[in-house]
Amino acid sequence: MMQRLIIAVIRIITNTFFRRIDVVGAENIPADGAVIFVGNHPNALMDGWLLLAKCGRWPLHFVANAKLWKYSMLVPILNATGAIPVYRHEEHKGKVDNQDAFEKLYQVLESGDCMGIFPEGVSHTESKLIKLKTGAARIALAVTERGNAPVTVIPCGLNYIHRHRFRSQVLIEFGEPMNIEKQLLLEYRQDEQKAVKKLTRHLTDALANVTLNAPDWRTLRFIQTARRLYKPASVVLSPADYVELNRRFMEQYLESRDDPDLQALQAEIENYQARLDMLGLKDHQLRQPVSLGKAFGKIIVRAIMMFALLPLAVPGALLHLPIGWIAAAVGEKFSYEMDDVATLKVLATILLLPVMYIAIAIFVGFSFGFWWAMLAIVGLTLSFSASVQLVEAEAMSILRLARLGSELDQLRATRIALVSKIRSRVARTVDPDTQRMFTDEDFA
Repeated sequence: MMQRLIIAVIRIITNTFFRRIDVVGAENIPADGAVIFVGNHPNALMDGWLLLAKCGRWPLHFVANAKLWKYSMLVPILNATGAIPVYRHEEHKGKVDNQDAFEKLYQVLESGDCMGIFPEGVSHTESKLIKLKTGAARIALAVTERGNAPVTVIPCGLNYIHRHRFRSQVLIEFGEPMNIEKQLLLEYRQDEQKAVKKLTRHLTDALANVTLNAPDWRTLRFIQTARRLYKPASVVLSPADYVELNRRFMEQYLESRDDPDLQALQAEIENYQARLDMLGLKDHQLRQPVSLGKAFGKIIVRAIMMFALLPLAVPGALLHLPIGWIAAAVGEKFSYEMDDVATLKVLATILLLPVMYIAIAIFVGFSFGFWWAMLAIVGLTLSFSASVQLVEAEAMSILRLARLGSELDQLRATRIALVSKIRSRVARTVDPDTQRMFTDEDFA
């Protein structure tokens, strides 16, 4: 009962923080038997919560940095989710003994349960994978050598669109299952360190296949802008398709980044994006001319929706916005690294929301009775949902488009020229045997 409650709460948290969570490759996860989920680690505790909510297996015991147990508010969550503390050598000058932790993990796997590990060792803000630690490979080989249970390793790619932003999107991609081959096990018996390093290299390659990696953030942003310009407006892509298209663009860029023509095109695209940023616009808003009449019609439709939600949303906004401000301030002020901003926002909200709801329920209950208190909690939940939908409306951006006039005409002409250059370059340089994501009709 407690386990189901934990999973339910974590699903509510993740589905509330993220507007869309897509899962690819869930069929690669065995329905039973020992599994090691090996993931990249860009978003602190949020990474573990997403895997708990979406992997479909329970219990899932995570390897976690032992220093997290110093934070009293985290201890109940860590213990309830079966996290196992491990001491990092870098933080203790190499003088640590994790043998007890490893024994617990061996027992978890040998009982047919699952464990999760982020072998980068620490949550980070890099635009690519950092060097993997050997712990995941060491555990997989050791358990297989003990012979009590076969182990399946599942690489997990966590690809965030805007990882710290409330109501953003995320793709979780589960890669092809990896089993410990007999040859590797023989090598492990002969030379443990060599076999562990070899498996770690295989894990690095597997994770690279389910994540998007760039040399730096500037390159990543350029790739994303080029991909947006290349994609036909008529085609709707899933987050998985977006990541795959980004990956293809990245591969082509890394192969040709010294080409002067590509460097000139990159400069043009970055200049276009900078002009959009300065005006507060999005690329998709320039795909079609927006007349004043069309913009007005869209504004009317949005306005009707907003007025319909307003009576329910206003109480929610008045009560929840202060909590949102506090959570945002906590995330920015107390974050040691940018990777844990989303986690701190969520933790602050988890602590504050129940306090506010209970206080209001107690007040209403004493004033009007128990059932009115229950109704107040339901009303607050619905009001919160309505206020989120209201905040996500974009009527003002449409109105801004109708007023920018000649500036928009220039940007739209620049966009058309860039689209032509990008598609022409792709047609010239892409391998003819590569399976295309778009047809000629899509581009037409």
